[in-house]
Order: sequence, then C-alpha cells, then structure tokens
Amino acid sequence: MKITPLGGQDGEFCRLDRAMIFEDPDDPRFGKIDAILVSHMHGDHIGDRHTSAPNTNTVNIALAKNAKIVVGSKMRAFFREKLRTLGGNPKNSVLVRFGATKMVGGVEIPTVPALHSNGVNPAFIGGEMGKAMKAAGIAGYAGQAGQATGYILQFTNGLVVYLSGDTSMTAEQDAVVRGYYHAEVVVMNIGDTFTTGPKEAAFVINTMFRPKSVIVSHANEPATKGGKIIAGTRTATFKKAVRAPVHLPLSGKTMEFDGSGKCVAVCTPPL
Repeated sequence: MKITPLGGQDGEFCRLDRAMIFEDPDDPRFGKIDAILVSHMHGDHIGDRHTSAPNTNTVNIALAKNAKIVVGSKMRAFFREKLRTLGGNPKNSVLVRFGATKMVGGVEIPTVPALHSNGVNPAFIGGEMGKAMKAAGIAGYAGQAGQATGYILQFTNGLVVYLSGDTSMTAEQDAVVRGYYHAEVVVMNIGDTFTTGPKEAAFVINTMFRPKSVIVSHANEPATKGGKIIAGTRTATFKKAVRAPVHLPLSGKTMEFDGSGKCVAVCTPPL
C-alpha cells in the first residue's frame, strides 16, 4: 500500500498540510482517484486554499476525477447539492454511517466517530442565507450533533489503516479501532487545536493502538526544514514520545507499507 502526502511545499511537512493519497496494492489504476474521504466541514479539510467559496477543492476534484465523496455523518446532503449545482452526479456523495462499511475501489471503508466540531463557514453556504449568517456571526453545522468522522481503510493485502481526522481521545479508538479492526498503520493528528496535542496523541498510540507504524498529521505549524524535523516542534515532541516508528508526511514523497504495517520504501529519516 502506498501513501503520497500532498502539501504546500515539496519535500516538507507544512502548517496546513492535511491531504494524502492512498493506493491499494492490487489496484492497477494508479493515478485514478476513487474516493475523497471528508472528516469534517472546516475549510482546511474540504479545501479552501485554491478555489473560491462557495465551491471547494473537494468538489472540484470529485468532478474532475468522477470520484465519490465519502462522509461519515449527515454531510452527504451538502456535497450532493454542490455536485448537482456544478453538473456532477449527486449520487457520488456517499454516506457511510458509523458502524457501517462501504466498498470503494476494492477498499473497505468503515467509519468511526471523531470528537471535534463540524461547523460550516457561511462562505461555503453562499447566497442570501450565507450572507445573513456571516452578518450574524454564526456558522452552520453538518452531521449528527456536529459529529466529525474518522476512517478505517481495509486494503486488499490485509493492511488496516486508521485515519483519525481531527479528534480528541475517544473510547472508540480503543474498543473499535484497536479492539475490533486491529489497525497497524495510524495517521494521527497532533495539532493541539481542539484536538489531541503531541503528548495526548502519543498516549493514544502507546497505550491504545500500539501499531507497527505511525504517520503524523495536522501539526498546525511548519514541522520540517530540508525534510528533517525542526527541533522544539509538536512533531519533534510526538516522535520522541511515541514507541512505534513515526513517519513524516513529506509532500510528494510516496511511502510504501507492507501488509503487516511496516514501512518498506521512502521511510522517514531519523530525528
């Protein structure tokens, strides 16, 4: 299984880097995007840097690649209308309810709850309603009680990957992600902004998951220079505290993992 981070600067892990491409080892269609997994509706997760609201990069990519937008709560209706408005197929906005599983491109995708807000910036709503909400200083909400989403990816080589999205510690991380799915690769946020910080995230990794490999995510600060971790950053604190191998999501650098979760190519250089 291959993972290619897509960030703001090639070869680095930057402040707003979030996106990653996952390639199934038995899928010959490398370069094709089957699905876009949306954890929640904040602008830095649906793509607000290279397009103008009320549109989003998520919708642009889905339209260009005829990809499905997968969500874990009631965000489906929002993306259906965006796709419909721009001439796409609204059925490509797919809901995977918590506890359910969806097969996309040969990969099984269950969802788990994440503990984070799910507010929608009025700019993404647009129209008179969006203007009125902005003037009133309020945001919309999407999902069950504002529920954000984490994802499990079950690949054809048996590898199980957990994408935390933005979350604090949850009971599901222990009972479901570790206890039921036995995730061997964990992509973990460490941003410390309404989510786990590096020390809390390290606790989750060391005491709950105990995976074969960890990919750090969502640092909310420049984490590397010349591809090496900057001392004193959240990423440095996290890497030092975690007992499993920690790999950096350097933009454009494709990492490869075997079925056991061990990194076998383009692995992170040491601290």
